[in-house]
This record gives sequence, structure tokens and C-alpha cells, in this order.
Amino acid sequence: MTYVELPPEDQLRLMYTCCHPALSLEAQVELTLHTLAGLSTAEIARAFLVDEHEMAERLAIARRTVKNAEPLPDNDRTHAVLTVLYLLFNEGYTATRTGLADEAIKLARVVARSGAPEAVGLLALMLLHHARRETRLTQDGDLVTLEDQDRSRWNHGEIAEGNRLLATAESYGRPGPYQIQAAIAACHATATSAETTDWVTIARLYGKLLDLAPSPVVELNRAVAVGMAYGPGAGLALVDKVMDQLGDYHLGHATKADFLRRLGRKPEAAESYAQALALTSNPAERRYLARRLRETSG
Repeated sequence: MTYVELPPEDQLRLMYTCCHPALSLEAQVELTLHTLAGLSTAEIARAFLVDEHEMAERLAIARRTVKNAEPLPDNDRTHAVLTVLYLLFNEGYTATRTGLADEAIKLARVVARSGAPEAVGLLALMLLHHARRETRLTQDGDLVTLEDQDRSRWNHGEIAEGNRLLATAESYGRPGPYQIQAAIAACHATATSAETTDWVTIARLYGKLLDLAPSPVVELNRAVAVGMAYGPGAGLALVDKVMDQLGDYHLGHATKADFLRRLGRKPEAAESYAQALALTSNPAERRYLARRLRETSG
């Protein structure tokens, strides 16, 4: 029997089992993929770039660890479950393994039945992002930025459902990081054009997110919003403040390059695009960055 044939309560129980804190986050994701998403050992091995034998060993160790671990209340693992599902979704959304995003949404629907605001918020976030997935790449697999996407091709049914779920989550009056990220995604999803996007509100929401879940990546995203709301100079100033904390995160260099390009500082932009290109292996991102590098190197 696969997870799709199990009653929702059994799916939820298995999910909490797979996300026991005795396991590393990576092991939690692997075990969830195998036990609940129904992926074979070979499929998971390909996803994690290891051979099938090694993955079989890792899964066996994870199962033994969970079996011998001290039982914990489910509410102690809710955060871990949501984290694993978000990682699973992002892996499918940003890479070529698009089926993983679909599996993450299916599992998130099960968790959201609990009515927990953050679980509902996570499902809303996934749907609002997933609604744009078909427009993120060209037929040739090239990256299409948000501002250039054909909004008429977005899945407006998923956007409507995501907005309804977000309203439900927010009605509890207990805001959390997933709800705030969903609110940001809703700003993008409901804008009729790139020009009408409410970047001021998005920048404010990222400020709230920083209060709840501070991280260099959130700082970077806030810098993008500030740059779009108040000009590339304002955004670049914030990016420069956080670059040391971002280390080899390629999107830090790509964001800096984009602001420099918008400011007409092409030689500096080209340098940052080159750094970003060297730090990512995603084929679509590499082609996009290479194109920008050519445009700013001339």
C-alpha cells in the first residue's frame, strides 16, 4: 500500500514518524520521500546525487534510528514536518524534479487538515508559488524572471485557493514565517503586472519576517524588495551589508549584479554575474546568468 491509499490520519502519523528529531534534516527528507511520497531508493539516490546502494544504507539507518528513538509528542515535531515539506517543495520547484513539488503539496494538504495556522500558511505559500511554475521556464528550459512571466498563464485556481487559505491562517491572529511568506507570494500573484506589484508592502512584510525568522537570505530578499520599491541604489546598499554573511550563496552575487546593471555599472555587474555563474549548477540559472554576463561584458 502506498501513502496515497492510506487514510489521512495514517499519512499524518507516518509523516511525524519520518520527522523524528533523532534524524538529521537530510535523513528526514529522504525517509519522507521513501515512505510517504513513494519514491524508489533509486529515485531518491538520483535526487541526492549518491549511488543507490549508499541511499539504501542511509534509509536503513534512518529506519533503525527511528525505531530505537524515544517517542515524542507529535506537537514537538510539527515544525520539523513543515520544514521537511518546504524543503521538498523547493527542491521540486527550483530544480528539474518537478514531481517533488506536487508530492509536497499533497502531503501539505494532509498536515493542513490539523488547522494549525502555520500548516495552512505553508500550503497557501506552496500553491501561490506553484501557480507560476509553468511560466518560470521557456520551452527550451531557459529561466524567465518574474517580471517577464506571462501572467495570463498562471494557474488562477491555485492562486484563489492560496489566497483563501492565507485568509484562514491569518484569521487565527497567530502570524508565523510561512504565513508571512504566503502574504508576500500573494502580493506577487495578485498583481496584474510587474509594474503594479506592491513592492512597498512586500518590503514591509520582509521586515516582519526578519523579526520572526532572521537570516541573511531574508535580508537579501528584503533588499530586493527595497530596491524595487525605492530604487536600485537603496537595494544595493542593503545587499552590500549582507554579502559577507551570504558567503558563496549564488543569488547574493546575482542580486548584486542585477542592481549594478540597473544602475548602469556594467563592469561591476559583469564581475558579480561571473561570480554567481561560478557558484550554481542549475542549468536554467546558468544560462540566464551567462546571458546577463554577455550583456554586461560588451
